Amino acid sequence: MADGETATGSLAPMDIRRILTLLPHRYPMLLVDRVESMVKDQSIHAVKAVTMNEPFFQGHFPGRPIMPGVLIVEALAQAGGVLAIESLGLAGTGKLVYFMGIDGVKFRKPVEPGHLLDLHVTILQAKRTICKFEGKAMLDGQVATECQFTAMIADPPGD
Repeated sequence: MADGETATGSLAPMDIRRILTLLPHRYPMLLVDRVESMVKDQSIHAVKAVTMNEPFFQGHFPGRPIMPGVLIVEALAQAGGVLAIESLGLAGTGKLVYFMGIDGVKFRKPVEPGHLLDLHVTILQAKRTICKFEGKAMLDGQVATECQFTAMIADPPGD
């Protein structure tokens, strides 16, 4: 068993320090605050704590702050990136997870400051460098956003 792995293959929760070793994103683009649970090669449950301090709330929308839908999808993708990097054993390699496509996005509930956004991502298909995911962003057990997305694992661009 790997460090932090249980007999069922699930990994122990991850704090922000561990997430920062897996994703290249940094403030203000880092949209995953914690990983509650993960089963390698299968699924992840991560969390984004949405606060009024987010820079996008200044203009989206004054008087009625709502998290932009594209950033909710990005949060799901970042959770998928953590799942892919951990599942493929690529932590510390510098490999990046790039969006290739997004399908069937549906926005069902607005995400506002004070919400705890639960990010549930499942691997639908994984090949050597391509992964297809299904994601659901949940608010209090109800779907706020859902989609499928495809990502590619690759080296960072050269200088």
